[in-house]
Amino acid sequence: MHDMAIHFLSIDLGTALQVVLLGFIGGVLSGFIGSGGAFFMTPGMMNLGVPGVVAVASNITHKFGKAMIGSRKHGEAGNVDKKLAAFLLATAIIGIQLAVWINSMLFRGGAGHGAAKGAGANLYISIVFSTILLFVALSMLKDIIGSRGADGDSSGPSTRIADFFARFNLPPMIYFKVADRKVSLWILMIVGIATGYLAGTIGVGGFIGVPAMIYVFGIPTAVATGTELFLAMFMGAYGAVSYAFQGFVDIRLVMLLYLGSLLGIYLGVYGVKVVNEKIIRLVTSLIILLCVFSRMIAIPVYLRQLGLLAIDPRWDTWFNLVSKFFLFASGITGCLVILFFVSRAYRQRREIQKTLQFAAVSAQGTKTG
Repeated sequence: MHDMAIHFLSIDLGTALQVVLLGFIGGVLSGFIGSGGAFFMTPGMMNLGVPGVVAVASNITHKFGKAMIGSRKHGEAGNVDKKLAAFLLATAIIGIQLAVWINSMLFRGGAGHGAAKGAGANLYISIVFSTILLFVALSMLKDIIGSRGADGDSSGPSTRIADFFARFNLPPMIYFKVADRKVSLWILMIVGIATGYLAGTIGVGGFIGVPAMIYVFGIPTAVATGTELFLAMFMGAYGAVSYAFQGFVDIRLVMLLYLGSLLGIYLGVYGVKVVNEKIIRLVTSLIILLCVFSRMIAIPVYLRQLGLLAIDPRWDTWFNLVSKFFLFASGITGCLVILFFVSRAYRQRREIQKTLQFAAVSAQGTKTG
């Protein structure tokens, strides 16, 4: 195992509290959206000075524990297709291993010719993060705008892509009982590799896995989310071991993220029960767009560190501050919106209960009289 201690930042009280806050916001978003919240926590740790590869490694380790809890709850509700998860896992391992190799190589090889150590990996992770999540966010917004029924309400996710692939019927076709769908083995392999690669590269595999199961396979949203969490449990374990073997997992960050996320996830899970699906998708897409913008602001810093952009090093601090501002602004605003809808739903439920209790008392009084 390599000596990677020099890659870990010194964690003082202020940094620790910020990591806990990242975990809390990520937990709320995770429970609310059905994703691991890594799209917020990975860039957040990078803004705090954590090398990108260490942020990804620590996040994927943190994701393993949360996925284990979430998949159990979905399993009890019958929303996990273990056969589908097994097929996806077989190829996801290839994607994870590829991602670990590329990140490790860029981290160790990015310090040549006077470049800052880890700048190559940071730039690579930021570019992949921004490109993929920008596409996901814009696709979600397009789907929200385009999927309106005659009454103006959202009619749910589009099935055009799933119907398109279903017409090809590429053998061998495999039937999945829980999902109640037949899917080509070749399409399963592509989605599995892509999911594993992104999970290993930026810690965000669910943003490919869940949409692919919904839009490409045509699987119900609940089953897609439950199956992805079950899959993420094994992908997280494999990714954590792979990165730990390279010496990139900072267990301190993992524990601090858990400290915040285990509380936040319960608030998010309650919110998803009482908030309209269209609002969930809209809030998700807007938060992702702000996270992408935040990460793009940090890219000039890595370009300068690699000698690819000639700017004054003193600008690094300002780029990082603006990037951190937009990241925390997106997460805090998203949490406030979620908590607003949660509190409103809670108040409405209490008012309904009071009305029912009053009606019951009145009915009892009428009978007595």
